[in-house]
Amino acid sequence: MATFHDLDLPKALQKAIDELGFTNPTPIQERAMPVILSGRDMMGIAQTGTGKTFAYLLPILKQWKFANVHVPRVVIVVPTRELVVQVVEEVEKLTAYMSVRTLGVYGGVNINTQKTKVYEGVDILVGTPGRMMDLALDNVVRFDEVKKLVIDEFDEILNLGFRFQITSILSMMKTKRQNILFSATMTDDVDDMLNDFFDFPEEVSLAASGTPLEKITQLGYRVPNFLTKINLLKELLKNEDLSRILVFVNNKKTADLVMDSLEEEYQGEFGVIHSNKSQNYRLNTMASFQQGEIRGIVTTDVMARGLDISDITHVINMEFPEAPEQYIHRIGRTGRADKDGIAISFIAPSEEDIEVEAEVLMEKELEFLEIPENVEISEKRLEFEKDKKKMKILLKKPKQESGGAYHDKKDKNKKVNLGGPGKTKPRKTAPRNRAVEAKRAAKKKKGK
Repeated sequence: MATFHDLDLPKALQKAIDELGFTNPTPIQERAMPVILSGRDMMGIAQTGTGKTFAYLLPILKQWKFANVHVPRVVIVVPTRELVVQVVEEVEKLTAYMSVRTLGVYGGVNINTQKTKVYEGVDILVGTPGRMMDLALDNVVRFDEVKKLVIDEFDEILNLGFRFQITSILSMMKTKRQNILFSATMTDDVDDMLNDFFDFPEEVSLAASGTPLEKITQLGYRVPNFLTKINLLKELLKNEDLSRILVFVNNKKTADLVMDSLEEEYQGEFGVIHSNKSQNYRLNTMASFQQGEIRGIVTTDVMARGLDISDITHVINMEFPEAPEQYIHRIGRTGRADKDGIAISFIAPSEEDIEVEAEVLMEKELEFLEIPENVEISEKRLEFEKDKKKMKILLKKPKQESGGAYHDKKDKNKKVNLGGPGKTKPRKTAPRNRAVEAKRAAKKKKGK
C-alpha cells in the first residue's frame, strides 16, 4: 500500500501531514495526483467521504512556489458557507509550515470585512459562487494570476442554481489555467458545462455515478402522513444505538417543526441547521455535534454534501429528497471511513415515485420494515401534505387530455439537471425512465 512518503512531497508539506497522523492516501488521492501534476484539466467523480479535498490540495501544494503577487493564484469554488470554512481549515493545516495566504469568502457576513482581507493579499481564495462573483464585479477580487481553478461539489453547485455565477466567474478568468473539477454524480447539467467551458478534462472516477456506499444498510418504513412520521421517529430514538444522527427534511419550516417536536421528549439532545440560521449558530451547532455534546442534528440538504462530520451512525430521511441523486448524498453522511452506517427513510404515499427512481439509480432496493405496534398512527394531515395531494391531482389532469406527447415530456421532467432549455438528452434519460416505469409496474402488480 502506498504511503504519503511515496508521493515525494516537499518537506514542509510532508511534516504537516505527519503531524496530522495521516500515512496512506485514499484511492482518489492516488489517482488524482498524477493528472493534476501534469497540468491537464481533470473531472473527478467520487463519492462523499473519499478524501476529495486532499486529492486536489496535495498536488497543488506540491507544486507551490513563492510569487510576489497579492491576487489569488488558486481559486476554489464550493457550494456552501460551511464547506468554505472546512476547506480553509484543511488548507491551513496542510500549509502550517509554508508561506501561503488563504482566505474564505461567503454570503451572510459583512462584505466590507472580506474586501479588506482581500486587499491585504491572498494566494488561495475559497468561496461560494455568489460572494465570489460579487467581489469580482466590485473589482476587489481579480483573476489575472489564477493558475488553477477548483470547482468542488460541481453537481451540487449547479443543482443549487449557481450556473450563472459560475459562468460569470469563468468569463472573467484567462483561458490559460488548469481546471480541476470534482462531482459526486455525473449529471446532464455537469456534462453540458464540461462541453461548453472546459477542454476535454480527463476523468478520474472512483465509483460509477449513483453507486451507493456498500457500508450503508438502507431501511424504509411506509408511513401514511407526517405526524405519524414524528411519532415513529420518537419511538426509534428510544433505541440508544441511534447515538449520532442526522435527520433530513426538505425545507426549513419542516426542520423547525421536527425540532420543536423532539424538544418535547428529547430536550437538549438535538440541534437544527438550515439557511435561516446564522453562520455562527450553524458552526456552533456542528461543533457541539462533532464533540458529542448533542445526539443529532435536524437539517435540510445544506448538510448533505461535503461536510466532514465523523462517526455518524444513522441518517434518517423524515422526507424523501426531491431528486434521487440527493438521496445518495444524504445517506453518504454515514458509513464513512470503512465504518458501517444505517440509513432509514420514512416514505409517504406521495413520495413512492421518487423512492423508486432512487432505487433504479442505485440498482438497489430499500429493505422495508413494519411500523412498531406502539407507534400512534395519526389520521390528521398537515397543510403542506394537503398541498402535495392537490398538486398531484392537478398534475394528473393533463394526462387524460394530451396523449403520448405529454407522457414523453412528463417522463423527461422527472429527471433533474436537464441542462437548461433546449438541452435535454433523451439518450441519457430514457434508460432510467424505462427502468423506473418497469419497476413501478412491477410494484403495482405485486400489490394486486
